[in-house]
Formats: sequence, structure tokens, C-alpha cells
Amino acid sequence: MIYVCSLADMPAQVRATRSSHLVSLVPAADMPATPAELAPERHLRLIVDDITAPLPGKVLPSAEHVRTLIDFVEHWDRRKALLVHCFAGISRSMAAALIVLALEAEGREAQAARWLRRHARHAQPNARMIALADGLLGREGRLLAALEAMAPPVQLIEPAPVVHLPLPIES
Repeated sequence: MIYVCSLADMPAQVRATRSSHLVSLVPAADMPATPAELAPERHLRLIVDDITAPLPGKVLPSAEHVRTLIDFVEHWDRRKALLVHCFAGISRSMAAALIVLALEAEGREAQAARWLRRHARHAQPNARMIALADGLLGREGRLLAALEAMAPPVQLIEPAPVVHLPLPIES
């Protein structure tokens, strides 16, 4: 199971979901400490801003960030929960979730994107992270095309809900 939430929801969700692994995708100023429930090596801390093009003073998602994420989730026991968060639980964390889903569904990238949309109508995955993952995973544009084919997100008035993405992906 993959869970996606905001920074504000993360501490409670680590406990509630009994997550074995945690991915934080926020700027350095917002980076949380590793929760007491997790060993430090099970908390991936990626310092990155939610941007798709360079901006002064901001950290653009890079191939190194995405490669580190991919390597990290390769050590995650799929029988346990993975919790991913960014600041709002809408863009960077949803991109990371889609990348993890794509790892689970090679050749079924469109199905992975539809699965994400089904469970997270508000998701707006960071397009740069998806494009980088597409290249790193050798998906030849299929992952980026899957992102572009997703139905438009629903705009939220309230904070993003915690999203549960069951595995395996179903039709």
C-alpha cells in the first residue's frame, strides 16, 4: 500500500499506517525529522521544490533525485506501507507515487496513471519528475504520455486528503 499525504498530516499518518518507509519531498526549511517510529535509513529525505523549470533560490527536481527515489523504493517490502509526502500532498508526492506505481506496472503506465487518478482526483504530479523517471526507467515516453492523458484534477477547497493507493494495480 502506498499512502500520500501533506507535511502536516505526515506524523500522524506514519503512526496510523504503520509505514515501514517514508519519502519526504520538501525544501530544506520544511524537511521534517525522521519520526521515532522509523529507522533513519527508511526515511528518504529529498530536498526539492515544486517547480518544473529553474528558479533562482529553488531546487529543481533532478535525475539524481528521481534515481535516489527509485533506488530507495527497490528496498521497500511491498507487504508494508510506504508513506510519501510533500508540502501539500498534491504534486511532488503524487509524482513520486506515480513513479512507484510505474515501477509496479512496467508496460502499463497508462493504467498506473488511471489508478492514481481514480484514488486521487486532486493529484497534479510534477511533470518534470515524471519526465525524468520516464527517461531513467527507459519507458520511451509512455510514462509522460500517461501523465498527459490523465483526466484534469479536481481543484480542492480544503487541504488534500490522505490518499491510499492499493497494490497491485487493478484494471
